[in-house]
Amino acid sequence: MTMRYTRREFVAVVGTSAVGLLAGCTSTTAIAPAGSARLNARPGTPSQSVQNGLQTLNLGSGRDGQLYVPLAYSPSSQMPLGLLMHGAFGSGSSWFGSYDDRAETHGFIMLAPDSREETWDLMGDGFGPDIEFIDQALEQTFDRCAIDPARIAIAGFSDGASYALSLALPNGDFFGQAIAYSPGFFKETVQRGAPKCFVSHGRSDPVLSSNNTGNRLVPRLQELGCAVEYVSFMGGHEVPDAISTRAMSWLDTTWAA
Repeated sequence: MTMRYTRREFVAVVGTSAVGLLAGCTSTTAIAPAGSARLNARPGTPSQSVQNGLQTLNLGSGRDGQLYVPLAYSPSSQMPLGLLMHGAFGSGSSWFGSYDDRAETHGFIMLAPDSREETWDLMGDGFGPDIEFIDQALEQTFDRCAIDPARIAIAGFSDGASYALSLALPNGDFFGQAIAYSPGFFKETVQRGAPKCFVSHGRSDPVLSSNNTGNRLVPRLQELGCAVEYVSFMGGHEVPDAISTRAMSWLDTTWAA
């Protein structure tokens, strides 16, 4: 499955005045006040059992999120975790249809929370409600699943990619890797660690500038000490199957190093 915006979502994003959606055309930094971007949840010994397969989090009414646990999961053996950030006007469910298959193939647990509003809080007033909800989702996951603390990654598409990078740097002691599909910017706050980064962008993207990603965002990540694999591809505002496959293989390789 190729992830891309629908026509409705494309029009909504282009018409949005939220700071940061298009600010990436001139800067790597969101012009928005930021609260704490720190996540407090940490893996431990699970106290509850978990079902295999796709399941809702049941943490929020309306907007919630989903967890995918591969069939091969056993509480006696820790698995890697991927935290997935959806694009604007989307939800965590948009990842599943291909990322459940990728979870099975690569042996990852996948957690995909929903933003509290139509997009992530940083695009508006700064870090806040979404950080709290992500922490709750992580705490619940760690209480149900045996997670390897050395193999936790964050990934996102579009607004979710900008948010993933903005969380990865202040939580680089938690996330060892970050995957950003078609990001627009990242918010620089207090940096802790330098996660390895995989960044991709379609050269014909009409929503967020691929030139900004290649010429500003990626070099800035490198200046901050992050090893970056950047893939520029023929395409628009999307995540083609081939790019997802390459990103998952990159994750396998970095986790094995």
